[in-house]
Amino acid sequence: MSESIAVIEQGGVLEIHINRPDKKNALTGPMYRTMTAALADASARADIGVVLFVGRGDAFCAGNDLKDFMAGPEGGAAAFAFIRAIAAFDKPLVAAVQGLAVGVGTTMLFHCDLVYAAPDARFIMPFVNLGIVPEAGSSLLAPAVMGHAKAAAMLMLGEPMDAEGADRAGFVTAIVPADTLLAHARAKAAALMVKPPQALATTRRLMKGDPAALTARIEEEAQLFRETLASPEAQEAFTAFFEKRPPVFKRG
Repeated sequence: MSESIAVIEQGGVLEIHINRPDKKNALTGPMYRTMTAALADASARADIGVVLFVGRGDAFCAGNDLKDFMAGPEGGAAAFAFIRAIAAFDKPLVAAVQGLAVGVGTTMLFHCDLVYAAPDARFIMPFVNLGIVPEAGSSLLAPAVMGHAKAAAMLMLGEPMDAEGADRAGFVTAIVPADTLLAHARAKAAALMVKPPQALATTRRLMKGDPAALTARIEEEAQLFRETLASPEAQEAFTAFFEKRPPVFKRG
């Protein structure tokens, strides 16, 4: 379990707060495991109807803590366990996003039903830049949500998308002033709690469609992610990142 994740229950809503603001809420193995356990608990309990993700401080989530992730296989295993858990979660998911949402900080949002963004939200999927491939089903979900061209700019070029762009692309539900963001997300989560639960669950399942294709893509990405992580390209990209220099990639 991790002290950097706070789990709060409020009126049938389980709030998962990413609470490592000094590191822009970058995720470690223990943080992933705490969130995965919280999702399992929420799924099993009849009194919990909605899960709300929150990032404390000025960022939502800066993605993986790269030093933790590169230290050994445990961080990667914990990350992929969380991805599988959020993709398979069977109750409504809401997110309140401000500031940076990098890597998994963006890809996890594809699995959320309602995403509310502050005006300063900035979504980045820098996988190719790091010599690796997308995860969390984002190679399937990003083109489906925002169209191939916008998805290619984010996934292939690694270009950021601001809140207005995300709103236009249909990636976020609404842009909300930063000072009312959490209250707004909480109000929407509470609104879901008073809906007929069976009708709501069935509607969500219908909207999600057949999970087989998504599950297969997540597993395909995970295998390729592990392979590319060990590649010369990734080694150069990560070394350059830590040395604060531009990477140099060989062709041919």
